[in-house]
Amino acid sequence: MDQKVNIVSRAQWGAAAPRHKETLKGSAQKVVIHHTALPGCTGLKECSDRLVSIQRGHMTDKRFDDIGYNFLVGRDGTVYEGRGWGVVGAHAKGNNHDSLGIAFMGNFNNDTPSSEALSSVRQLLQSGVSQGFLCPSFALLGHRDLGSTECPGGKLYAALPQLRDAK
Repeated sequence: MDQKVNIVSRAQWGAAAPRHKETLKGSAQKVVIHHTALPGCTGLKECSDRLVSIQRGHMTDKRFDDIGYNFLVGRDGTVYEGRGWGVVGAHAKGNNHDSLGIAFMGNFNNDTPSSEALSSVRQLLQSGVSQGFLCPSFALLGHRDLGSTECPGGKLYAALPQLRDAK
């Protein structure tokens, strides 16, 4: 049973156009979970403002072609389109060409991810598999599994088994 995930489009949150877009060659083999390490947000207005700011930082300070993540999720479980399905992200150095990057908006060193956000990401993963964007046997990793970082924060990292149950 494929539950359709409601995804807020780039146009709806006011994204700037990407400078360049590279398509993944086939289904993503890995899903990398991140946190933004910024205050969390709830609702379209607050999260849209945060997304515009994150995108500006990624494109200006880090010189990325676009916001780094494929999707981002707010505390209320709303999923926002970053680069979207089938697009190479800029979220886990050396691992972007076979993965999907999903960022929980908030800082999960101290905060616990909401059940709404976890549930939405589970639905997003199931939807990705059913649409062929995600390999059914995808590996689910925290960013810290691929590099020396605290990301996605201890509390979110501890919740990863709840997302692995989505398969």
